[in-house]
Amino acid sequence: MKALQLVTTPRPFFDQQVAGLESRGVSAPVRTMPRPEDGGRGPRELLEYVPDVLSASLGGADVVHANFGLTAPFALAQPRRPVVMTFWGTDLMGPTWLQKLSEQCARYADAVVVPSKTLSERLDVEHTVIPFGVDTDLFRPIDRAEAREHLGWDADETVVLFPYDTDRDVKDYPRAKRVVDAANGDITLKPISGVDYDEMPYYFNASDLVLVTSKRESGPMVVKEAAACNVPVVSTDVGFARDVLEPVANSVVGRTDDELTAGIEAVSGAETRSDGRDTIDCLSIDEMTDRLLSVYHDVTCPMAEVCHG
Repeated sequence: MKALQLVTTPRPFFDQQVAGLESRGVSAPVRTMPRPEDGGRGPRELLEYVPDVLSASLGGADVVHANFGLTAPFALAQPRRPVVMTFWGTDLMGPTWLQKLSEQCARYADAVVVPSKTLSERLDVEHTVIPFGVDTDLFRPIDRAEAREHLGWDADETVVLFPYDTDRDVKDYPRAKRVVDAANGDITLKPISGVDYDEMPYYFNASDLVLVTSKRESGPMVVKEAAACNVPVVSTDVGFARDVLEPVANSVVGRTDDELTAGIEAVSGAETRSDGRDTIDCLSIDEMTDRLLSVYHDVTCPMAEVCHG
């Protein structure tokens, strides 16, 4: 099978999706929407993308997969191949024009995929929930002392990790600082950003807990990545945080500052880590790939039940 992938800006979870498909023998060529180095996309970039998509889709593709709502019209512009659309979050939760574009395009797709129940509630067309997978070989439990030695951190301090740029308003670093400052005990809040992706498991494992104080999210993927390391998480009730963390031991989802502070105190004082690695549904890339391939087979095979059999 050849599954053409359309994307605006590749993200780690998208790269992992492509790698998962290719590991199963699926050809998954990627066509990235052009973007000038000095600014946002304009009519010129969008017009350049049309012939690129048409040429690639007619070059033997069995299915065209639009990843993120902005790529959806371009997938629909080619008339011959079935179209699968995956919405990432901002396309259904962001600017009104993008929401409307995504919702309208979804009505013409052969299959629609969303990664969380939160996004599922925003669509009134038939769709499938397939959570983004995590590279569980990369994001794995590492002894805390080993991780701290690797990073050069103090072995004895209690660390709360804020895994975002402190200047991003939506991540709400001031709230993170506020709820940590209000917690009992000598607790260090460590914000990080711009870290090499392969190093992130060390930062998670070196921490006593990961703190998410975002105002809104379509994910956040750091919740799953930390849970795959069996590292406790305290998070605001955004995106799929509650769906992911509700069954996970020693992790907390809160709405108020008091709830977040209480969660930090409880989690940082616990002697055990979390059990996210064994608890979360569809955590691995393999599980995500299985579900996505099932969608591809459904839209490319006229007799899906026979094909699956």
